[in-house]
Amino acid sequence: MLTAEPQLFVSDIAASCAWFAAIGFAATFVHGDPPFYAQVARDGARLNLRHVDGPVFDAAFRTREADALAATIASEHVAALHAEFAAADVAFHQELRTESWGAETFMLADPDGNLILFAG
Repeated sequence: MLTAEPQLFVSDIAASCAWFAAIGFAATFVHGDPPFYAQVARDGARLNLRHVDGPVFDAAFRTREADALAATIASEHVAALHAEFAAADVAFHQELRTESWGAETFMLADPDGNLILFAG
C-alpha cells in the first residue's frame, strides 16, 4: 500500500494544529520549541505542517491561481464530511460539487491560505 503525506507550509504551528483540531484532526506530533514541525491526522489522512516565516506564494500568484491546491484528501464519504464541516460552520473555499468526471469535491483554506481538496 502506498501513502502520501502532503506538507503544508504554515506561519504558526500551534494555530494550525488548533484549526485542524476544530475539523476533527488530531496532532500526531509537534516538534521543536517553539514548534517548527508537526503532523495532524484523521481517518488515515496525514498532513505534515512545516513552519515558514512568510507566505510560500506571493499575492500575484494567488490572484492568478485562486484554486492552486496544497493537498488532496480522498474520502469515500465526502458528502458526509462536507455536511459535518458545514454543521460546524467551517468556511468553504469551494462548496460541495460534482465534477465533470463524476467525483464529488469541496475545498477548505487553512489559516495560511493552503487549499485542501476533499474528493470522493
